[in-house]
Amino acid sequence: MDVEEAFRTVGEFGPYQKQAVAIIVLTQVYMAFQSMLIVLIGSTPEYHVEQQQVPSSSQELVQRVVFTEDFDSIVTEWFLVKQQAYKVNLAGSLFFAGLLVGNIVFGPLSDRIGRRPVYLSGLFLEVVFGYVTAFAPSYEVFAASRLLVGLMNGGISVVCFVLVQEYVGKSYWAMTGTLTSLCFAIGIALFAALGYLIRPWRNLTTAANSFGVLFFLLSVTLPESPRWLYCQGQTDRAEQVLRHMAMRNGNTVTNLMLQRVVAAKVSSPTKRQTGLLQLVVHPVLRIRTVVLMYVWYSCSLVYYGLTLGAGDSSGSRYMNVAMYGLVEVPAYPLCMYFINKHWAGRRKSMSSFLCLSGSACFCTVLIPDNTGSVLSVTLLALLGKLMVSAAFNIAYIYTSELYPTVIRNAGLGVCSMSCRVGGIMAPFVPSMRVLHSSVPFTVFSLSGLSAGCLGLMLPETLNGPTAETLDELTGPTEFKKKKKKKTEY
Repeated sequence: MDVEEAFRTVGEFGPYQKQAVAIIVLTQVYMAFQSMLIVLIGSTPEYHVEQQQVPSSSQELVQRVVFTEDFDSIVTEWFLVKQQAYKVNLAGSLFFAGLLVGNIVFGPLSDRIGRRPVYLSGLFLEVVFGYVTAFAPSYEVFAASRLLVGLMNGGISVVCFVLVQEYVGKSYWAMTGTLTSLCFAIGIALFAALGYLIRPWRNLTTAANSFGVLFFLLSVTLPESPRWLYCQGQTDRAEQVLRHMAMRNGNTVTNLMLQRVVAAKVSSPTKRQTGLLQLVVHPVLRIRTVVLMYVWYSCSLVYYGLTLGAGDSSGSRYMNVAMYGLVEVPAYPLCMYFINKHWAGRRKSMSSFLCLSGSACFCTVLIPDNTGSVLSVTLLALLGKLMVSAAFNIAYIYTSELYPTVIRNAGLGVCSMSCRVGGIMAPFVPSMRVLHSSVPFTVFSLSGLSAGCLGLMLPETLNGPTAETLDELTGPTEFKKKKKKKTEY
């Protein structure tokens, strides 16, 4: 039997898989804490500069700054205001730069050595570097630790998503992928609550990072992906994991034998070229990758641009962060409904949500600055966040279905790399309002609309077969004739 038949035998989403998936999706809460950390600990309280003689040194400049708000952050500790204010955004960008490098390195690495070792080692190191952030003696150490935390966070984010897909049957992929994104959104809201209860930035950072210790201890019990083992030709180990799943699910399996043909395919030297190079040289994968990279870039730019700007909005910074997290919650059942309808599917749903997000951001540009309708702008921004969250979630699910198992992590890694480029730019986009108040939302609008249109070039994957190898992606069937290959990508 093949892998899908095996999952139907042992249980596509039995009690054991529910437990394993729960551990991984709850880890997203910790990852959300790390992603949103700079929003609160890098927040700038009210301050004024005393009228004194022009200082002759940076030390005298620090002494002139007086904070009028009782708030503790890296800004108040290291006086990151005026000419030093850029360091707050720089720390946020360094985190996303780490995510980018982590996607490049850890994605293909998990395709080579396995999902489980990459996930566990990345999570352990992220916790270690997270404590370095909490006890950093200087801004330089703080910034370096944020880069390293981002490196590990980016490495395991893709692996987490792939694992929750590969632990269950294909019919549950959309649900498990959505749960991953949903827990990340809930994590943003929980971080706002944690920040409200714990105000000193070092205490907040320590408390947020301590959740990672708990999730690491729970993750040690997770098995290797049986799909990855199968694609690597380790059929015996794949059968062992599947039998263990069946036993924990309460199913009696006496004759679980996977096809050995995969081992022969993988052992062929010409067919082991499943790294990043295949994403460039393979004609089908090349076009898909280019389109998906831009879609992910735009999703990230709009998503994180709106979210990171929450702390700068009027009103309580904690309430704003919580709202930008909770507004995502209805996006996930919404996208789950549409992506499983034959008249919508993955492609149309993702493109539509991107266009709606861009349109909502564009509408904020039409509101005059002098009307005082801050609430209307906020509501439109929240609507844009809701729509781009739905599109982002679909992009994860859709991308995993567009790539064969043998190269899935590499494909997701490259797309996430492009996503992190958008994340690196995102902290600086809200600050572009110094040019004009409409510039940030104009950038978000153009990004969403263009990505939505470009996404229509991709093929639909709803109810289609899942490719395990590159041969299955371009194998000679009656539905993949040479002429059709030139137009269907």
